[in-house]
Amino acid sequence: MSSNSKLKLFFFFSSFSLLSLSCSSQLLSTNTTPTVYEILEKFGLPSGLLPDSVTSYTLSDDGKFVVNLKKACYIQFDYLVYYEKKITGKLSVGSISNLKGIQVKRFFLWFDVDKIKVDSPPSDSIYFTVGIINKELDVDQFLTVRSCKDKALSALPCGGGADGSGRQSLKKIFQLPTPVDDIPMLITE
Repeated sequence: MSSNSKLKLFFFFSSFSLLSLSCSSQLLSTNTTPTVYEILEKFGLPSGLLPDSVTSYTLSDDGKFVVNLKKACYIQFDYLVYYEKKITGKLSVGSISNLKGIQVKRFFLWFDVDKIKVDSPPSDSIYFTVGIINKELDVDQFLTVRSCKDKALSALPCGGGADGSGRQSLKKIFQLPTPVDDIPMLITE
């Protein structure tokens, strides 16, 4: 075999090896499972709708999903939001319907969030359906994935005591007025 033939054979096998390595690396990269946050973005939804404590999720071909968190927790957005340990629903482009496992606090009551929707094309708003009520909020607060808090009081923006429990701020809110006997009286005639 001539040296020219050997050289051609060497380049052929080298090219074939590089091509097969390239194909196998592409196969490996397409087999990686996207994060739940990447899935939300692919469906046109902000990634910050879910807390950073997601441990696993499943998504079926028809859009039904199950998201599992480390534990139930709270996040303070414009409203205080409670996430159960298991969240289910149906994902479609621009919306989540049949939602179970997320509640929002309004005044002193907790309400189930049934649906979340964004505009197409995207706008600065996101819509939450709670029963028969639709609430429009600024989407910017949901663009960043946030950490969950164990207790509702520690999730409040007013902070709290040194232990993060919120006791100091609640103490100030619910502090009784000073008894009248302790206030010096002005005597006028």
